[in-house]
Amino acid sequence: MALIDEVKVANRITTDDAGISLELDGLIEAARLDLIITGVDAIKANDDTDALIRRAIILYTKAHFGYANDDAERLHLTYQFLRDKLSMDIDYSNEVV
Repeated sequence: MALIDEVKVANRITTDDAGISLELDGLIEAARLDLIITGVDAIKANDDTDALIRRAIILYTKAHFGYANDDAERLHLTYQFLRDKLSMDIDYSNEVV
């Protein structure tokens, strides 16, 4: 399944509205950039086959999509925890050890 489709399912989106897809594409890109900024290797952050990267992106989009999201803070904290763990992991980090 394509990442955008998985993000739509995770966000309970059942429409093919172009505006929603555009917003989700932007959130996916923002999640990737946030991962990179915090130390995740750019190649890893752009690897749609990696389950942890997919999960991080989904958490980010769930936390930031829409305005009336009671779970946004919890989801964002969960995303940050995963992002930080990835940035410290030797297999995901762009730091030379």
